Amino acid sequence: MSQQTTTHENYYVPAQSKWPIVGTLALLTTVYGLGSWFNDLKAGRDELSGPVIFFVGALLIAYMMFGWFGAVVREGRAGLYSAQMDRSFRWGMSWFIFSEVMFFLAFFGVLFYIRYWVGPWLGGEGDKGVSAMLWPNFEYSWPLLNNPDPKLYPAPEGTISPWGLPLINTILLVTSSFTLTWAHHALRKGNRKHLKLGLGLTVLLGAAFLILQIEEYIHAYTELGLTLGSGIYGATFFMLTGFHGAHVTMGAIILTVMLVRSFRGHFTPEQHFGFEAAAWYWHFVDVVWIGLFVFVYVI
Repeated sequence: MSQQTTTHENYYVPAQSKWPIVGTLALLTTVYGLGSWFNDLKAGRDELSGPVIFFVGALLIAYMMFGWFGAVVREGRAGLYSAQMDRSFRWGMSWFIFSEVMFFLAFFGVLFYIRYWVGPWLGGEGDKGVSAMLWPNFEYSWPLLNNPDPKLYPAPEGTISPWGLPLINTILLVTSSFTLTWAHHALRKGNRKHLKLGLGLTVLLGAAFLILQIEEYIHAYTELGLTLGSGIYGATFFMLTGFHGAHVTMGAIILTVMLVRSFRGHFTPEQHFGFEAAAWYWHFVDVVWIGLFVFVYVI
């Protein structure tokens, strides 16, 4: 009777870490500061304002990410991770991107609900009810440049044309997906020169996108009167494009870290999930922007 032996992969279990609790406190501080900032709340006798709390939280998040991901990089380069650990990372990143998809779907849902249900109802479709007494002269159209109560929410003077900066930004982000895919293929083939070139171009394209979006926001605020306080159109416009801009900023920072790691000789054709995770995130951000371009700017 022959004896059969079974081998198992080693699964690395890290030591206790402070980073989860630091991340929790950092997120709490950031969200509280953002809420206080948007609602112009003051705290304490020193009138500590929302922006200060928000930026303190942002610095804590940066500290947490630098320390936590730095530890993961060191563990990975030390060869502590098995194939099972790699699968765990992939599942974790997949669920994270799924949560981001649901995050943006919620905001797109708000946009569609306002455009196709609430707005037409206030404008007279169906039984107007109370709205007929409150705003008898209101006529609905989208983009909403004639708010029901213009004294409370001054309507913007115009909207952003999709065929100017938004179209340029769309070209920039779509192009960045191609340059990032080029860098990924170069990495899998062991071509370090093209890896660095493709990654560098992707980072530059992301930075150009953010610069043009800042210019677009300045134009909206100073020349069009399109702000967060200009009614539901301004609120949905800046919530959707603003959160997307925050994701582009985070993605550009992540890709910059990948670029620095590439110059330091990190990643191999067989082991480079850190790069792949960054690429997944960036492609997700690109797809969201295409949806924004179509449903916020064009339609």
